[in-house]
Parts: sequence; structure tokens; C-alpha cells
Amino acid sequence: MAIRKYAILGALALAGVSLFSLSAKAEDVTLTLWSLDKDTQPAPNLVKEFNAQNNGIKIEYRLIQFDDVVTEAMRAYATGQAPDIIAVDNPEHALFSSRGAFLDLTDMIAKSTVIKPENYFPGPLKSVEWDGKYFGVPKATNTIALYYNKDMFKAKGLDPAKPPQTWDELVEDARKLTDPAKNVYGLAFSAKANEEGTFQFLPWAQMGGGSYEHINADGAVKALEIWKTIMDEKLASPDTLTRGQWDSTGTFNSGNAAMAISGPWELDRMTQEAKFDWGVTLLPVPKEGAERSSAMGDFNWAIFATSKHPAEAFKALEYFASQDDKMFKNFGQLPARSDISIPESGQPLKDAALKVFLEQLKYAKPRGPHPQWPKISKAIQDAIQAALTGQMSPKDALDQAADKIKAVLG
Repeated sequence: MAIRKYAILGALALAGVSLFSLSAKAEDVTLTLWSLDKDTQPAPNLVKEFNAQNNGIKIEYRLIQFDDVVTEAMRAYATGQAPDIIAVDNPEHALFSSRGAFLDLTDMIAKSTVIKPENYFPGPLKSVEWDGKYFGVPKATNTIALYYNKDMFKAKGLDPAKPPQTWDELVEDARKLTDPAKNVYGLAFSAKANEEGTFQFLPWAQMGGGSYEHINADGAVKALEIWKTIMDEKLASPDTLTRGQWDSTGTFNSGNAAMAISGPWELDRMTQEAKFDWGVTLLPVPKEGAERSSAMGDFNWAIFATSKHPAEAFKALEYFASQDDKMFKNFGQLPARSDISIPESGQPLKDAALKVFLEQLKYAKPRGPHPQWPKISKAIQDAIQAALTGQMSPKDALDQAADKIKAVLG
């Protein structure tokens, strides 16, 4: 009996060890994360750093293509195969949040010592909100401002210390700077019939007192009339209608445009390619003292509501947020936070430009947020194209866009 008793106790002890081992192993959680970021961009590098901590949570990374983000992610959510974490473009965030696809992080954020809403710029923070709650965390941000060639300003008798501050000044300077004989346009920007066109035009409409809900406000019509004047007078290249921001800014770098509306993602390329003195100033406003606005780009982190490991996924987001102070230094991207000081690079032109972009971010507004943003944006894109190609007047084009958007909003 004694032998049998000890045998049973021994077996139970072994079972206990085995059960403990299984329990410990079960704590090694594996998360999946989808993002567009390539090897030189934040997401895969943050994943590697997080995994190197060996904290019982491991992340598997999947690179997805831009056109596939919404389609693949919504399909994965509908079929129960969504990742735990995803990075989505900020205007698409509301689509997922409104359909219950993203996890409400409000309570987790309230308890977090790392992620604090008050530390974020208003625009990026608003892009993760839906129905008064937080459904994500801003990953990074960007905006647009006006680059200008100081050497060309001097050559045309313009003061390089006084770049254009109003819409009228912008047009007047563009007229003086345009030089067909030298193949130089006064301004480069993107009016392409995709999200880039909306990204560039919406701040003008907002500065004119409009919004996506009131895209045909008088000031918004005035903004599109200004764009039409620029195109009609050939102050910008005809392919402004078909070129994205990267290509349009390339004409500035090459000396074929005296000014360009673009973002901080160009700073490294500008520093390397531009063989002239250049600067950056805030986007011109309708008139002196008018309200400022600017576009707001980049991506947000979110956790899918179907994640089996929401607490662990949020720990990953906290780690990512804790590395925001390295975002610009390591990846050339602006952190979405106003509490982070970006150290100077030692390159005077780049450092001066960065200060302008950080100032511009204070006025940046998200596109939306609205779950039907792609349809809203398409209406704005169509209006831009119709007006600039002469198919419709700016007013008629924006009136038509307003009707389309009203139908979407219900």
C-alpha cells in the first residue's frame, strides 16, 4: 500500500510538473501584424525589436500591398482570419471602427502609462476616434507645406525671406517665377484623380471655410478657382492632373518648378538632390489672418475585435508608442505626438524645414473620419478633374460633388 501510495504521489508530482510546463508554454502568445512597411520602414523593425525582448509574446509580420489593405483586411475579418494588429491609412480607420472590426481601446488607453491622448497632435488623434471612443493609436503622421527655391526668388527680384503667405501672393509669385524659356513652372502640386488630389485640395477648401460636408462653400469654390487659374495660365505643368506628389516634387528638385506643395517625406531626397538654396513655409491662406489648415497623412495602429489576445496586442502597441521618439531619426517619419522633440540633424536646410512642418502639423486635419470616405473622396476628385479640364465651372463641379457627398452622408 505504501509503495502504491508513493507511486501515485510521484505520478501526480510528475503530472504537476508537466502541467506547469504546459501552462508556461501556453503563455508564449503569438500575434500577427499586417502593414505596408518595407524593411527600411518602422513596422518590421519595431516587430524585430519587440520580439528580441523575449517577453512571452511573439509577433509574426506580414507585408501587404497598398491596394489590398481594405479589401484583404475586411475579407479576413469577415472570415475570422484577421490579424491581431494592423496599420491602416488614417482616412480608412473609421470604416473598420464603424463596423465593429476594430477593438475599442478606450479603457486600455485610460489605464496606460505609455499611450496618453493628450500627447498627440489633434489631427492624428481624431483619426482614431469613432463615436467618442478610441479605436486605435496613431502610428506616425505627415502634412504638407510650401517648398520654394530661394535662388529663383532672388533671380526674379523676389525676397527669399518673404515667401507667399496668401493665395493671391502665391499666384502673383508663380506668375513672376514661371519661365517657359527655361522650362520652369511657378508651382508644382498634385491634382491627380486619386487620394493624393483630395489630400492636396481639402486643406484649401478648409481654409476657405469649407469641409468635406460643405465642399461647395464659397471659400472652397474660390480655392478651386485659384487652382484653375494656375492651370489655365500654365503656372503649373499640365501633367499636374496625372502626377502624384512624388513625381510633381521631383520637378522642383530638378529645378523645373520654383515652388512645390509637398510633405516632410521629401526632406531627405531634397537634401540629396536639390542643387540650390531652398526653404519651406506654411501653406498660404486665403487672406492674412485667415484660419489655417493642412492635410494629415500616414497610418494608425489598430487591434481587430476578433483578436484572441487583446491584452498582449495592446502591450505591443505600447512598445511601439514607446519608440516614437526614434521615428524621425531612424525612419524619417514624423511622430504623431506633440510631446516629442526631434533633435536637429546638423543639416541647416533640413532642420529649418522640419520646424515648419511641425508648426504646420498643429493645423492638420484628418480626412473624415467617415466610414464612407472613399466615396466622399471620389466625389472631390471628380470635381477637381472636371473643373481643371474645363468640363465644368469650379462652382458647378463642387455643387455636384456636394450632392454626391450628401447622398453618401444620408
